[in-house]
Amino acid sequence: MPMQDDLCNELSAFLDSHALPRDLLPMLQRYYLPLAERLKGLHQESAKKPVTLGINGAQGSGKSTLAAVLALICRQRFGWRVAVLSMDDLYLGRVARQELVARVHPLLATRGVPGTHDVPLGLQTIQAMREAQAGDRVLLPRFDKGRDEPRPREQWEMVAGPVDLLIFEGWCLGAAPQAQSELAGPCNELERLEDAGGIWRDYVNRQLADVYPLLFDAIDFRVFLKVPDFESVLRWRIQQEEGLPTPGMDSAQLARFVLFFERLTRHQLQTQPADSHVVFELDREHRVAVAVYRHDG
Repeated sequence: MPMQDDLCNELSAFLDSHALPRDLLPMLQRYYLPLAERLKGLHQESAKKPVTLGINGAQGSGKSTLAAVLALICRQRFGWRVAVLSMDDLYLGRVARQELVARVHPLLATRGVPGTHDVPLGLQTIQAMREAQAGDRVLLPRFDKGRDEPRPREQWEMVAGPVDLLIFEGWCLGAAPQAQSELAGPCNELERLEDAGGIWRDYVNRQLADVYPLLFDAIDFRVFLKVPDFESVLRWRIQQEEGLPTPGMDSAQLARFVLFFERLTRHQLQTQPADSHVVFELDREHRVAVAVYRHDG
């Protein structure tokens, strides 16, 4: 699919600004442009606006990069208004998580797993997107990871309606709960030592079963970034941290941190391909190797 010169220039500038190599351009053209065209077809067919695209992928898999590139393509190529929302921006603040610690389990002090997001805020934001007309403004929540707190409303991003495409990304977006039998034993040292009774993982699973479907049902089209294996998650997460202006965690802290995500990450590697409209299989060099499209998507 040919790439217009101005779009090529904008994507090159995007890669430069994110310290990504220019040789990623062919990958963007081969895999991301066809996805944008698929979204255009869905947009034309659907009476419901905006179309909501869900992107799922493990930590460090490239969800935010894919979201930003797709937003750029759809704005430039189709003239769309695009909003991007991350599940990370729906995290509960420290006080709310400490209430979960007191009520449920100490591991809920760490943000990330289902149960540590403000699901009603996510639902309100998506509903506001759907109702936004010309002249309306919708606020997109933003979370400050450095402060570990939601940003004040005056620092949220403002999007003008009507919105054509909402890109919603998150590491557990659309995740299905596990069977009760799968929760019986610990999957790593964190669970063995700090969740021996299974209270934390059972709570997370019940959140997936009872609360999060309300949020996930808003998704019209699902993309899964499939990592080669769980070991790649830590390696890429370390690389991601090293690229930050002020890294927040060292390798030992990161190794512990990814353990919070291991159970559901492994579960999703088994379940998400069948639940997604498109699967981008990533190689160990962090690039898309294969794209698999579901025929009914």
